[in-house]
Parts: sequence; C-alpha cells; structure tokens
Amino acid sequence: MNSQVPLQAMVLAAGLGLRMRPLTNNLPKPLVLLNGKPLLDRVLDHLIEVGVKKVAINLHYLGKMIEHHLKMRVNPEIEFSYEADCLLETGGGVANALGSFGDKFFYVVNTDIAWKNGKIPALKRLAEFWDNGRMDALLLLQPVSSANGYGGIGDYNLTKNGNLHRRINEQSVPFVFTGIQILHPRLFMRAPAGPFSLTSLYDEAEGNNRLFGIIHDGEWYHLGSIAALREAEKISKGL
Repeated sequence: MNSQVPLQAMVLAAGLGLRMRPLTNNLPKPLVLLNGKPLLDRVLDHLIEVGVKKVAINLHYLGKMIEHHLKMRVNPEIEFSYEADCLLETGGGVANALGSFGDKFFYVVNTDIAWKNGKIPALKRLAEFWDNGRMDALLLLQPVSSANGYGGIGDYNLTKNGNLHRRINEQSVPFVFTGIQILHPRLFMRAPAGPFSLTSLYDEAEGNNRLFGIIHDGEWYHLGSIAALREAEKISKGL
C-alpha cells in the first residue's frame, strides 16, 4: 500500500460533447454547469483537496474557451495539451501529455462526471490503495445499482484481491468504471501512436495481472446527457 498522493494529474477535456447538444453547441462540455458550477472546476477542486500541484488538460473542441476560463486560476498549476488537428481519444490524449508526468504515477479524471466523497476523499483512497510494485492502473468503481445517470450493464468484475476482469460480450457485471483513476507511465510503454482508447491498455494490464480497482463509497453521477445532468441537479445534495 502507498502513503503518498500523486502530485500530478491529467483531466480529459477534449471531447466533442455530442450527447450534450444543443447545450454544447457553443460551450465545451467541461464548462457545462452543475448546480451553478462548471464540471471542470469541480474536478480541479477535488484534485486540489488531496494536494495535487500540477494538472495537464487536453484541449480540442472549443479549447480556447477552456483556456480563457482557467486564465485567472493559480491553483493548481495548469499545462494544456493541444489536440487541434486530431482528437486523440482517451488513451492517445493521455499519451500525448506523458511528458508532464516524468516517471511518477498520476491521476486521470474525466469531466463528464461528478462525485461526492465518502468519509475519505475518493482520490485519497485510491492513493492509499496504490501499490507501485503490483499495479499499472487502479480504477475507481461504482456499483451499477447506485450509479446515477448510468443505464449500462457495467464494465468490470472485482476479485477479493482487487484485481479487475472486464465483462465479456453482453454479460452483466456489478461495477462501472467512474472515469477516476491512477495510472503509471509504464502502462504506455507499448501504446500505439495516434488515437486509441485507454481500454486497450487496461486489457493489457489485466492480462499481466496489473489492473486493479476499488469501490467508491460515496455518490457518483454520470453526466453523459442533458437528461442525466438535469436529474443530477434534482437528486444531488451538497454536491
């Protein structure tokens, strides 16, 4: 187990926001408001809470608006990773920003989510569970039964030791990946060039017995549509 919290993070903010349209016709999804606060600021505040100092943010769709929004923010230190010519997807986006992280483990967080911590901040719980000798990726999971705004059949099974096994075909599984994780740069040693999904690297880590997960002990909201956003505004308290 680990006692050190990663001091660096990647926030994925380059998506097109297609499922949020028309709300995102002229607004990047990370700047969409939930209870009056942009989704991106919510993520950054969670990262600051646990001591993260440096954050890389990838930009593509309406990226200049995100840059302008964050211009006056002094904490955390922000570095932009540009994907102007080609949207690199989740894996390619992180790979493109790896130079920001050196050889240290780091958080990666999506912006189409929101969460409320349990007794201990979720990001801190991930860091405490991280074992650098055993893990290349550690994912935060939410039980499908309590995943607000999520209508799928889950992503992973979780063993008693914390190992993850991705669902096969249309088999239902109990846990959905929250979009909150810790990764190590070695996960990307054999990553392809250009756009690719992080899922392919999770699969490789799973095959090497180096993909792990823990279950979130608080509330989690998947904000993939305007309907999910409005529902979250109705049911969330103290978020």
